[in-house]
Amino acid sequence: MQWQNNICDVPGILVGHDTNLEAGTGCTVIRFDGPFLGSVDVRGGGPATRETDLLNPVSMMQELHAVVLTGGSAYGLESACGVMDELERMGIGYDVGPVKVPIVPAAAIFDLGIGNFTVRPDKESGRRALLNAGSGAFPVGAVGAGTGATVGKWAGPQFAVKSGLGTASVVMADGFVIGAIAAVNAVGDIYDETTGKILAGARAPSGDSWMTDAMAAMQQHNHSQMGENTTIAVIATNAQFHKAEAAKLAQMAHDGMALTTRPAHTPHDGDTVFAAAHRPSDGYTIDSVRLTMYGAMAANTLASAIKNAVLAAQSLHGIPARSDLSFIHNRSQ
Repeated sequence: MQWQNNICDVPGILVGHDTNLEAGTGCTVIRFDGPFLGSVDVRGGGPATRETDLLNPVSMMQELHAVVLTGGSAYGLESACGVMDELERMGIGYDVGPVKVPIVPAAAIFDLGIGNFTVRPDKESGRRALLNAGSGAFPVGAVGAGTGATVGKWAGPQFAVKSGLGTASVVMADGFVIGAIAAVNAVGDIYDETTGKILAGARAPSGDSWMTDAMAAMQQHNHSQMGENTTIAVIATNAQFHKAEAAKLAQMAHDGMALTTRPAHTPHDGDTVFAAAHRPSDGYTIDSVRLTMYGAMAANTLASAIKNAVLAAQSLHGIPARSDLSFIHNRSQ
């Protein structure tokens, strides 16, 4: 298999987008073709989610068929219904006797401030994204759930920079793979944690640099200008984990946001990480040291996906991407 540095490097993962550039929104479906289970960790103060309680380790469900990342705020969660309908037609779901019920959690970003806020991902959007899903390379940047994503909004939306959807993957020492995909729509700025330099964030009023003093600017601006935001992500692996261990994986993966996003997990964000792993065989156990290593690498992989989201972003509806800012090319940032 050719290495793609995306979440589809995890065997059994398929990704598809539905993108509406004119409206500035879209959705992304991560489909699981195999014996996957899932969990989730929600850290932001303003989440828009669906079926997250089902992923709690105390809940009995041990199957996961797809996760939907979507724009459109809470309205966009309707797209998961289209994914459910299409999976049911495929005969995929949790067998309850007369019917199979697809298990499809979802999370949304707030992108109603860009493009046409009256158009949101709906059932047909979710259906199209699922039918587009494949295991090969897929577009990143201003596509799918990342179509309307922006970052650096702590100083007001007029200073924001375009973001998008990113992905990354890594092979563990034991041969299993961890992959990440993220729609990055943060209040905060995005940094390269290895260099300490800002990659994308609030622009200075002069337009010739980044506005880096977040705390001072937030004290001078009306907090309501931040709007609603969120970074939503999926971490997946073909290694075996129980639901409680997958929950720990999602929890530790949030460190990838903390490494790259300043500030992260604010009251204005709905930061959510889903984790998916293979269901364990009977009697299977995992030692805490191995789980720790997977959690640490999940954080690093999510950090890479977040950085890739802003590096791949394209300008849209008058909001410039990093690649179109002249000061990026004129001097080191």
